[in-house]
Amino acid sequence: MGGLVYTFSGRVRFSETDPDGILRMESLIDYFQDCSTFQSEDLGVGMDYLKKGHLAWVVNYWQIDIRRLPRLGDPIVAGTSPYDIHGFMGMRNFMLESADGERLVNANSVWSLIDLERGVPVRAGEEICSAYELLPKFDMEYLPRKIRVPEEGGEKMEPIRITEQFLDSNHHVNNGQYVRMAMEYGPEDAQIARLRVEYKKQAYLGDVIVPEVFRTDEETIMIALNHADGGTCAVAEITKGRK
Repeated sequence: MGGLVYTFSGRVRFSETDPDGILRMESLIDYFQDCSTFQSEDLGVGMDYLKKGHLAWVVNYWQIDIRRLPRLGDPIVAGTSPYDIHGFMGMRNFMLESADGERLVNANSVWSLIDLERGVPVRAGEEICSAYELLPKFDMEYLPRKIRVPEEGGEKMEPIRITEQFLDSNHHVNNGQYVRMAMEYGPEDAQIARLRVEYKKQAYLGDVIVPEVFRTDEETIMIALNHADGGTCAVAEITKGRK
């Protein structure tokens, strides 16, 4: 793991598990988001700092590679390290380990720094850049952050209306909630070997999302979370491979 990776310890709660007692994918993402938030808070560039500048880090992409997911009651360690910041972009690795150091999950993520008043990306300033120590990238496969959706062959599902429970502190749909929506059409969490998510467009209170499911092969399911008024909010690609 390395002493320079920022970590915090936890234990898998009942509220974070699926019916089989396995950590849910959206709960895994919550651990990762909390870990990066804790690091930023400890470095003095957390929520209060960003709010003063009307700024927010918004995730563009996840790639999560899973060896196994922990179960109810398991002690776990979540960790993160940024490996690149340039312009308005920030890149972070994440990991999840068991209490005895077994690596369970590796992840890559891409973020944009957004000016919330103008709704545009802005360059990270010196104070933000100098706060983080950049570490080498994790040893994992790095796939492109653009997920190509098939032009046809999708099955449209029941529309989902966005209520307050989907929203985060920035008043748009939390990125983990898109994963929760997509997982409704995927395999059981324990069977997932890889999850990729590309975020394209924000959704807000009262918006309607229309999921469209593509079963590209026996191992891969793709879910496009389309806005009822046009455009795609997020695309999730789920790869099976574990039994």
